[in-house]
Amino acid sequence: MTSMERIRATTVVAVLRDGRGAIGSDGQVTLGETVAKHGAVKVRKLYHGKVLVGFAGGAADAFTLWEKFEGHLERYNGHLRRATVELAREWRSDRILRRLEAMMIVMDREDAFIVSGNGDVIDSEHHIAAIGSGGAYARAAARALIENTGLSAREIVDRALRIAGETCIYTNTHTTVLELDDEEEEA
Repeated sequence: MTSMERIRATTVVAVLRDGRGAIGSDGQVTLGETVAKHGAVKVRKLYHGKVLVGFAGGAADAFTLWEKFEGHLERYNGHLRRATVELAREWRSDRILRRLEAMMIVMDREDAFIVSGNGDVIDSEHHIAAIGSGGAYARAAARALIENTGLSAREIVDRALRIAGETCIYTNTHTTVLELDDEEEEA
């Protein structure tokens, strides 16, 4: 792969609303001028279904960072803010990890953060976090839906991703949306 053939991928958006959280991503992976894959899954549940994560970047990098983050969640008993800060610190200071060009969204029922290898931990604004090629489109759509509808977090994520997929050439409408488990299901 030449430097001209950059991998471009992903729109990930997370929404907190009415004590519920949802995160979703499109499935497109683009290599140069070609769509390499339509149905990639870039979101997952961690820490017994109590934390959702989404990733923009390469798959190998995603699995490495998800594993590191899950270790921090276990170490800090699911405390999202502490685990997120520790991941960002490690990501920035580790000689190998800091070379990863990626971003993540992590969330639980109370908080959503954008995390990068530069050491950034950005708290969500308006209970929305978005990253990736179509992140700005998804964030704008989600904000309009939050302010003007009574839709659930899951419905907002789904519609925001569809709007981004119809606007951004690096985003498609083949989406994956995950919700935080209901309290009753966790017992």
